[in-house]
Amino acid sequence: MITSAATAALSGMAFGLSAGVTPGPLLALVLAQTMAHGPREGGKVALAPLLTDTPIVLAAVLLTKSAAGHGPILGTLTLCGSAFLLHCALGCLRWRPPGSSPGDAPPAKGPDSIRKGVLANFLNPGPYLFWMTVGAPLALQSLGLGWLTLASFLGAFSLTIVSAKFGVALLTWRCGPVLGSRGYGWVMRGLGVMLLFYAALFVRDAWRLFSGA
Repeated sequence: MITSAATAALSGMAFGLSAGVTPGPLLALVLAQTMAHGPREGGKVALAPLLTDTPIVLAAVLLTKSAAGHGPILGTLTLCGSAFLLHCALGCLRWRPPGSSPGDAPPAKGPDSIRKGVLANFLNPGPYLFWMTVGAPLALQSLGLGWLTLASFLGAFSLTIVSAKFGVALLTWRCGPVLGSRGYGWVMRGLGVMLLFYAALFVRDAWRLFSGA
């Protein structure tokens, strides 16, 4: 799946965009802080993955690396990753606009945005599931091609997820709620198709691991 620094960066951007614009606890908090306190506070919440994902990534990579050489174990992990991506893809394809706009969220008592963002991301199971089943195998593939390739994957993912979340918040701040717009719906459907494609690639990789190819 990852054959060069360029494909690593593209994969990182694809998954970062998906994680960045898909509605969830962290995006909801980004929007709430933006509408209550301005885009600067929303941007602080959007930075949470940069502060919280490092230990999650390290633990996931170490656990996955310990399974290296054990095809069935890696194959099982890869199949779990495919199932997780399929779940995310179906969620994107079935996405419907929320009944209320992000601006209807109750304003926070005070900004304290960084702490709230860190807590929201640490307590959200999404990052753990992603890095254990999807991110870590891709990171190890990248590392096998060199540190530059790994840096391309992780850097592109981190930059894209933060930029995407802040971009949605900034658009909401300047143009009004975007989660219910037709364009956002098409973005979600496009992401769903992209995730289905990656899920199929993970099934292919799992088959190769089980067969010893």
